[in-house]
Amino acid sequence: MAIFKILVLLLSLSCFCQAQLSPTFYDQRCPNALSTIRSSIRTAISRERRMAASLIRLHFHDCFVNGCDASVMLVATPTMESERDAVANFQSARGFEVIDQAKAAVESVCPGVVSCADIIAVAARDASEYVGGPIYAVKVGRRDSTAGFRAIADSGDLPNFRASLDELADLFLRKGLNTRDLVALSGAHTLGQAQCVTFRQRLYDNSSDIDAGFSSTRKRRCPVNGGDTTLAPLDQVTPNSFDNNYYRNLMQKKGLLETDQVLFGSGASTDSIVSEYSRNPSRFASDFEAAMIKMGDIQTLTGSAGQIRRICTAVN
Repeated sequence: MAIFKILVLLLSLSCFCQAQLSPTFYDQRCPNALSTIRSSIRTAISRERRMAASLIRLHFHDCFVNGCDASVMLVATPTMESERDAVANFQSARGFEVIDQAKAAVESVCPGVVSCADIIAVAARDASEYVGGPIYAVKVGRRDSTAGFRAIADSGDLPNFRASLDELADLFLRKGLNTRDLVALSGAHTLGQAQCVTFRQRLYDNSSDIDAGFSSTRKRRCPVNGGDTTLAPLDQVTPNSFDNNYYRNLMQKKGLLETDQVLFGSGASTDSIVSEYSRNPSRFASDFEAAMIKMGDIQTLTGSAGQIRRICTAVN
């Protein structure tokens, strides 16, 4: 009986270990997986540099809704709503076709082995690297969901562009991320663009937390009426490079979104973190790396949970 109990314990420990994420998960299963993904992602960003920001954001929007499970990739069916149609994603989230292309490339090398969830996570890292951001080891071994979760996406698990600092901090805390993680991950807004509809009210509120010259410049392409989908860079100085200029912008009251500017100027604990990152790009880079890895651990499916989708847009 004692020997039997030991065997059961060893078996359970083995299963537990197999179910953990690891940077080496595909070393034996599919040795060329990560290099294949990297090549595909680099090709996509070389064609459109803005795609780097879109892929990082896609990973964030995947992980915050029911975990990092590629549920964001699923298209709607008669029996399932799609997260793509959620308010925060509709006509806003991008990069789906890039993930599809990377999946197709990996499937040609190792059919049925690499999950879409892992491809999204790896793509975000590769995107960061391509535009000069942190390079870090992505833990892999995730599996894909068998459902989409639009209702969850619309119920507050993705931040509203007018959210307060307290609301943002509470959301991140519910995902296991602290205030420093919040400020570090917000630094991804050193890249990319936002639609006029997401920052119009900030421009015309006559608030004291926005630089007058910055506001005047942005109003030219974002009128009171119309132009909802007109784009503006989140960082107007270096919009296509991963650097710490985002934090300098915040200290000058030049955050484009309300959810950017709330990080600095209110006397909250985030003020000191923003100031630190503005002075110390290395600290920002290391904290961003740590926060991305931490975010990639949110509610992952491993072991026998979920599935490895054959294509990312539909369950098997």
